[in-house]
Amino acid sequence: MARQSITFTEPNDEWLKAQVESQEYTSKSELINDLIRQARKQQTQIDWIRAKLEKAENSGFTKDSQQEILAQSKSLLHG
Repeated sequence: MARQSITFTEPNDEWLKAQVESQEYTSKSELINDLIRQARKQQTQIDWIRAKLEKAENSGFTKDSQQEILAQSKSLLHG
């Protein structure tokens, strides 16, 4: 694993400490890695939605029903 040194603002550091103290996470590193995983997953979802929107805009129409589009979106969100 790569080792990094980063600096946090006081409010962010206090929040990180509180999460570790509440035993939600065992360390700040575990928490930061989890936040990064969540951000990466969110970016994947945003990219998927953006691609669907671009495809729809370029084609003018979609054959998918609202329910199908919603089901696809929920499926991706719950991965």
